[in-house]
This record gives sequence, C-alpha cells and structure tokens, in this order.
Amino acid sequence: MDDPGLEMIRDQVRAFFQNDFDEPAIRAADRARKIPAEILQAIKRLGWTGLTIDQDYGGSGADVTHGVVLVEEVSRRFPSLATNLVGFFMSARAVAEHGTDDQKAEWLPKMATGEFTFAFGISEPDGGTDALRGRTRAEQMEDGRWKVNGRKLYTSFAAEADAVLVMARTSPAPEDKLARGLSLIMTPTDQPGLEARRMELMAHRAACTCETYYDDAIAPADALLGQEGRGFYHLIKTLDEERILAAAMYIGIIQGVLDQALQYAKDRPAFGRPIGAFQAIQHPLADIATDLHHARHFTMSAAAKISRGQECSMEAAMAKLFASEAAQRATDRAMRVLGGYGLVEESPMERLFRDARLGLFSPVSNEMSRNYIGERLGLPRSY
Repeated sequence: MDDPGLEMIRDQVRAFFQNDFDEPAIRAADRARKIPAEILQAIKRLGWTGLTIDQDYGGSGADVTHGVVLVEEVSRRFPSLATNLVGFFMSARAVAEHGTDDQKAEWLPKMATGEFTFAFGISEPDGGTDALRGRTRAEQMEDGRWKVNGRKLYTSFAAEADAVLVMARTSPAPEDKLARGLSLIMTPTDQPGLEARRMELMAHRAACTCETYYDDAIAPADALLGQEGRGFYHLIKTLDEERILAAAMYIGIIQGVLDQALQYAKDRPAFGRPIGAFQAIQHPLADIATDLHHARHFTMSAAAKISRGQECSMEAAMAKLFASEAAQRATDRAMRVLGGYGLVEESPMERLFRDARLGLFSPVSNEMSRNYIGERLGLPRSY
C-alpha cells in the first residue's frame, strides 16, 4: 500500500475496536438494535465524521480512497456502524457540491465535528429504485418556508439525525421527464410534523433504518439544497461514491468472515488434526481470499478514479455488484466451515452472515446495477 495514510486509518480502526468497542459490546449493540451514544461520540472525536470534508471547513480533506479504507475496516467488525459512515460521507459530498456558500459555511464545520448530521429520504413505499414517481410533496409558503408531506422508507439514521434531506416533488413534470420538479429539502427532525420510526431489519440491525412520516413538516426558507426542481440530478451525482463505499462495506464483511473461518480452521480438530488440513476446508477459503483480492482492487481502482475527478459510473456499479455478491458467497462458504458454531450468536460469523444479505438490494439492487451496466455497454435501456 503506497499511501501511509491508508495504513494509519486501518491501525486506528483496529485500535478502536480493541480498546473501545470489543466483540461483547458489538454483540450487545446488535441485539439492542442501537449503537451506543458513547460510540457515536468516540467516532466524532476520532475525526471520522469529517474525514472527507475540506480542511477549510474543519475536516481532514481526505479523498474517497481513505473513505473506502475506513468503511472496509469498520465493516470487518460491525457493518451497522459503517452504514452510518457511508451516510456521513454522502452528506458531505452533497453539501460540498450543491450547497450555497452560506449553507457550506453553516453546515460543513458542524458536520466535520459531528455536531450536525442528516439522513437521506429517498425511497418510498411505492418506489425504491423507481424514486421518480414518489408521492412526497413540498410547497413553499408565503413566508418562504417549506411544508413537506409524505412518507419515506429505509431512511438510515433518521431517528438520530438532526435533519432529513427529503427528495420531494415541488412542481409537476411531464410523464417522459419525471426527474424534473424534484427538489432536496433539508427538513429538521425535531418537530411535531416529522416522525421517524425505527424498522427492525434482519441485517445491519443497529444502523437505525427508519420509516419517516411528514405531516406538514416545516423546513426553513434556506433549506433547499441545490436548484429547485433539479434535486434528482443533484442526487445522482453522489451515487458513484455511494456505490464505491457500499462495495467497501461488503469487502470488509468478506475480510471479517475470512478472518473468522481461517482461525476456526486452524483451531478446530477433527480426526486427529486441524480441519484446515483438509482440502474440503482449504478450497472454499482459497475462493474467499481470491474474491476478496479482486473486490478490493476493483473498488480501490474506482475510488482512485473518482478521487481524480474521472468518470467511473460503470466501474462503481460493477464494484458494488461484484463485492456484494462475493460477500454472499464468502458468508455461505465460511458458514459451512464453522458448521454449527457459525449459527451461535456469540460467533461474529452469525452477524456477518446476516449483514451480508443486505448487499443484494441496497443501496441499489444488483438487478438494477446490471441494467445500468448493460445500458452503458450499448444495449437498449431495459427500465
């Protein structure tokens, strides 16, 4: 690894889990479906929330490759926490690219220290990938403030965030141009008109995935991020980074299950020797390691391109697709190595096995990723 800063991040994360958030504490957080407040405060002190925010606003000014390494290393132990980090990095990019000078001066320094956090409200009950047909509406009142009405699903971190960046329709659009007329409204959570209900997911249980309701929720006059009616176009500019960071999350899971399975194969005796001496155990572990190698290099290549400002949409989609499906293969193979112990909740494998399941359809389904890649290959659009 050429960049010593990347190895420093890995060392810092490993020390954090060893000293501040060990396996029993992780397991307790997973069972409680909530990351302890002191852990969230700790990652703020470590500077993780401001890793990719420009130094002019109090952040570290690191590029996406550093975010990839942080997300991967955290996911190796606790993917629920990595879900929050992906949200923080996406928030920083959205504000840095589309905020006004006043918004950046107001929000980014507070985001760097973790004093201000916000969630993304995109998916709805009637449409996840088909977000353009969402029913959430926002209208500007006479005093300039915004009134938001609707409902969103799978809004990560909403119950603990200070605001939700809601994608809402602010003007009608023709059927063939549904992306027009959608805006991004920064809507404060501390008000009667906004309710965030935690959803109990099988995977990433502590990540605070929420269903949010907006009943005449009020946002200030300066809550519009970017241009009115151009919110969807602003949003898709962040998707390459999101997919790269999602890939990093599943790479971390692959590394975590490989760690667990290798150690078990060395320690577990059968027929007078460690089970790792048998080809039936060695071969699936070799396959996991091979997938891990390819996924990591694939993802870091895409991260390097986006950090240089180069087009990488297809590579980002491919990285997320490959890493998430490799995580499915890895957890299935490693679970067979551990056998019954892999099903015991005291085993990290049980948690990583569950957490890997989310990757097939989040933050975008792999079917949709394949559609996107097919279109970029010159095939007719299928959606």
